[in-house]
Formats: sequence, structure tokens, C-alpha cells
Amino acid sequence: MRIVQATLEHLDQLTPLFVDYRELFGQIPYPDSSRKFLENRIKRKESIIYLALPDDDDKILGFCQLYPSYSSLSLKRVWILNDIYVAQDARRQLVADRLIQQAKQMAKETNAVRLRVASSVNNEVAHKLYQSIGFVEDNEFKSFVLPITEDYTAG
Repeated sequence: MRIVQATLEHLDQLTPLFVDYRELFGQIPYPDSSRKFLENRIKRKESIIYLALPDDDDKILGFCQLYPSYSSLSLKRVWILNDIYVAQDARRQLVADRLIQQAKQMAKETNAVRLRVASSVNNEVAHKLYQSIGFVEDNEFKSFVLPITEDYTAG
């Protein structure tokens, strides 16, 4: 398996996986809007998207999307692992693990102080994965959300 950074050339293959990811969280598919969203993130360099591909094929097995942020307290960069998804037929092949390892390496290379991730409180599979890689639960800060639009959904 190889991990590559997504480019505009990957949009045709990436969009259906992104739509599946959104549907998993109860969102309406909106394939055209989803594609435009990904295209804008890549074009504007507003996120980094990593793709997991088989060694002998270009079929996308999974992806993760990271957004840059900063810590005022540490005066350093923080990366937010906002999205991670593995195709149904690629699960249990360490795809998510490899994607997160790549994200961790990129965070180190950009001198980030930490990598942040959030998941549903009942997503035990994700919790175990994150903990196995070295993530620790944040017991110092509690998160709050202020919805701004009526179509707000968590995440």
C-alpha cells in the first residue's frame, strides 16, 4: 500500500468515497457539491488530503483530510485530522493506520505541536485505533459548539 497526497486528478475517484463518508454521518449525498468542496480545498491549499492506494493499482482504498490550525499557548502549528474514511471492501487492512501514520509524519515535518482528532462518543472502533497510534484523550479541555446556520450538523 502507498500513501499519496491528493491532487485535482484524483477528484473523480475521491468524490464517491467522500460522499460515502458524508452519508455515514447522515448527510445528504450532494455529489456535485462534495466534489466542488474537495476541489476548493485542494486548489486553495486549505487542507491536505492523503489517499491510500494499493501498490499495483490506483483504486482509492481510503482517505484522510487534515486542516491547519495553530496553538496560541504553544506558539506552534496544530493539525486537525478532520476526516478519515476507509472503503468498505478495504477495511481490516490497516488502511486507516497507514493514513494516520502519514499524517503524523507530516505533522512532525511541519513542526506541529500536536495532531487533533475528534470522534463520536460511541465510536469505540475509532477510539481504539487512535489510542493504538498514541492519541490520548483530552481531559483538560471540554469542547463546545456554537451553531451558526440552521443546517448545522456535528462534525
